[in-house]
Formats: sequence, C-alpha cells, structure tokens
Amino acid sequence: MANKQMSAAEAVAQIKDGMTVGFGGWGPRRKPMALVREILRSPVKDLTVVAYGGADVGMLCAAGKVKKLIFAFVTLDFIPLEPYFRQARQSGKLDVMEIDEGMMLLGLRAAAMRVPFIPSRIGLGTDVLTRNPSIRLVDSPYDDRQWVAMPALPLDVALVHVDKADTRGVCQVNGPDVYMDELFVRAAKQSFVSCDEMVDSSHFESAEASRQVFWERAHTTGVVHIPAGAHPSSCAPMYGFDVKHFKEYAATAKEEGGWQKYADRFVNWTHEEYLERVGGIDAVRKLPLPVF
Repeated sequence: MANKQMSAAEAVAQIKDGMTVGFGGWGPRRKPMALVREILRSPVKDLTVVAYGGADVGMLCAAGKVKKLIFAFVTLDFIPLEPYFRQARQSGKLDVMEIDEGMMLLGLRAAAMRVPFIPSRIGLGTDVLTRNPSIRLVDSPYDDRQWVAMPALPLDVALVHVDKADTRGVCQVNGPDVYMDELFVRAAKQSFVSCDEMVDSSHFESAEASRQVFWERAHTTGVVHIPAGAHPSSCAPMYGFDVKHFKEYAATAKEEGGWQKYADRFVNWTHEEYLERVGGIDAVRKLPLPVF
C-alpha cells in the first residue's frame, strides 16, 4: 500500500504560479494554517483562491499571493470581516467572484461530479448575477422557467486539515461539521491533507472511526503530519480557535508595516518554532471550543 506521508514543503512544492487552490475549513474553523504558512514562505504567486475564507485568505492577500478570489465570505467570526482581506478588497486590486454560500457549494459539487454546471434557483433576482456576468441562466427542458447555471469550480489543488489520518491517505474528521472539505477534495486534481495525529491504519477498523471518513483515500494525494496545524483556527474537538491571537493579528492590520511585523513574528519560522511562539502545543490544546 502506497505511503503518502510527506513534509509540508513537499506538499506546497506541488503548487505552481497561477494555479487554482481551494482551502477547506470555514472562517476560523479547521483551516490548514500550517500549510498556508508554508505557502507564505514559498515563492508561489498569482493564485486563484477558492474558500469559505478566514485568516487563510487574509494572510495570502496580505502577502500578495492572490490574483483572483472566489469566495462566499471571509471572516474571523467574532471579527466579522477579516482585516487583511478587507484591505485587499477595498484596494480594488483583487479579481473577485463573490457568490452565495450555497452557490459555492454547488460549484464545488459540479466540479466533484465532473459536470460543467448545476442548475439552481439560488441567486435568481439578486445582484449576485449582475456582479458576476459570467454566471449565466439556463432554460429548463421541463418547463418554461430559467435557472441559475452555477459553473463548476474545478481546483488544481485542495488543502484541508483533519483530526487523524494514516499513511495511506485515509482521513478522519471528528468534529461537529465536515464543512465542504469533502467537496474541495473531490473537486481537485490533487489534495494535500494536514493532520493533527498520524494513526495506524487499524484505527479505521472501528465503526465509529470509519463513519468519520468522508472521502476515499484515492482522493488524497499526500498527508502531512502537523500537530496543531490548524492554529490559530480551531480543530474541534481537539482545540478551539485562538481569540487572543486573532485579536493581535487583526490589530496589526491597523499598523504601518503591520503584516511584515506579524510575518516576522509568526510566519517566517518552522512549525515547531511557531508553536513555541504561540505558547506551545499544550497551550493550543487547552484552547476552549466556541459555544454558539
């Protein structure tokens, strides 16, 4: 059986200039942040980024890595609008496709199904269509109505973070929500997964663990073992998102040269050094889960 384990650098080396890259997770939840930081340290640029965005999008925008952004929102939750995304969006330099959450789901699903579009009523009568003239209406073959033809959103690469994985690429999401990670993975030519724990394949022999596997291992190109690799976002049920860290991060957006200061403090280091700078892995694992 193939061993798909690799380093973060080896995974990110597969991303080339101009590629379309999808990031799993949701806002400040279960983002592949260690892989994002690896991208930030790399020379890759001119990316088309697809995400239900959080700090992954904000940091990539701040570092000038993003040419086009396809998104439904970019938020840190308790900070409603991600600050570095706000700066990039207001500058007018980003090419954007801003769509409804459900439309993005359908675009990923269409790509996963290898079809060019999925018809939907989502977006009818809204400015989503006027702001995105490339999204067309289609005549129904069954009645006289028109529907939104949400185009597929195929990805060159998907990056996601999970709780546990084995070297074969079997991945477990043991949180309250898989979000759209399954669709990101299925919509991509290559998928690289970071995990908090690397487990023996026998772990997935239990009924409980197998029910928390949402895509076949054939869809996993590579697995990177990165404990606390979602920080400062959450990885429920292992740890919550780091409110203090996010507040300090957001504050840097108001400072002259703030992004460079943040990068010098938290990005331009190995993952082990990063963990030391945020208080250590034990401190991360003590972060409380958000309550809603």
